[in-house]
Amino acid sequence: MITYRLSVDDLAGVRFACSPLLETVTSLWALRRPERHTVHLPWIRRTRAALTALPPADLAVLDSLLGPERDWLPDFLTPRPSTPLPDLADELDRLRATPPDTALADFRAVYGPHPLPATTNPEIIAAVLERYWRLAIAPHWPRMRAVLEADLLYRARLLTRDGAAAMLHELDPRVRFANGELRVYAGHALSYDATVAGRGLWLVPALFVPQTIAPVGPDEPPTVIYQCRGIGTLWESPTARPPHALADLIGSARATLLTTLDGPTSTTELAHRHGVTPGAISQHLAVLRRAGLVSRTRAGRLVLYARTELADLLMAEHTG
Repeated sequence: MITYRLSVDDLAGVRFACSPLLETVTSLWALRRPERHTVHLPWIRRTRAALTALPPADLAVLDSLLGPERDWLPDFLTPRPSTPLPDLADELDRLRATPPDTALADFRAVYGPHPLPATTNPEIIAAVLERYWRLAIAPHWPRMRAVLEADLLYRARLLTRDGAAAMLHELDPRVRFANGELRVYAGHALSYDATVAGRGLWLVPALFVPQTIAPVGPDEPPTVIYQCRGIGTLWESPTARPPHALADLIGSARATLLTTLDGPTSTTELAHRHGVTPGAISQHLAVLRRAGLVSRTRAGRLVLYARTELADLLMAEHTG
């Protein structure tokens, strides 16, 4: 059990972020243990085929990043984001700047008595991860980022409505907060106590983590990485059909758009789902927004759209 002790100021300063580097590194879990990540099987199949373009040396480095027993990751591979929405290039620069002694110590922490991998050099690892990102993550990043940022928006609303304690409890059944202590179960083999003491606690949603995780070492910046909401929809193709009466009322394209707006979604993601241009989606959304059927909220650099209560009532009325 990991215990973070938070003062009132620490609790008030809790921040959220998502991380393209974290997604890049933790996606290796899905490739190694596909039976534990069945929701990602469509991505796993496509990515395994794409990885044939990488040289064997790169594949060996990628495999070596996961510990031999528990698949733990060295902490330096997933530095805590410094901004809510960091760029991959900036995160890779931070990884490259890791002192070699720190990288070696982090590998020893996860490898235990087993022989260390052939390379623990942060610069070499960063170069391999950048090539892996281009093949495995970049083609899907707009869609992945939309799901992550929708989660950030949901947590921010929950924090505003119900307070920090309720928001922390809702992260995961393995997370508990009481009397200034945030207790996180991240596996029976990982246990330590740490005082936040002004270092800041960051909460980071992730798509490939099977459960809530935290840094292996207590000296790392306090971070809780939790499973993002909406993962089940990540690789789905749109199949929903609008009710006929609703399509007659507002048009088939707009009715279909309303049907698929089951959570905060970006214009780019909607265009991807429907196989049309973002411009076409924007025109439909503008009409629906003027009619009071969709709302618009900014989350970082993205604008997210969602159905309004009026739209839900309209759909219910015209179903059947």
